Amino acid sequence: MITKEMLKDYAAKLMFDMKDEEYETLEKEFKTFTKQMDLIGKVEGIENIEPMTFPFVTYDATFRDDIVENELETKEVLMNAKDVTSDQVKVPKVVE
Repeated sequence: MITKEMLKDYAAKLMFDMKDEEYETLEKEFKTFTKQMDLIGKVEGIENIEPMTFPFVTYDATFRDDIVENELETKEVLMNAKDVTSDQVKVPKVVE
């Protein structure tokens, strides 16, 4: 079960700033979601159903080929970066 304290911890880790009433709303939504997942889990034979990745089947989905145009040299890309280490842009750590 997701608690308000857990939500506050996750929000802090993700650098979200939320009001107390927003945490309460989110906690209620998670409780509803959990109840729905429990109901779905009780459907007989549900484990034999293939997970759906898209709501309907598409047969004509085609993707274009990537075409490289105006390719930049590494030196050009890194020219304006504030902090570069081993030909990579170094950014501040944002997760634990």
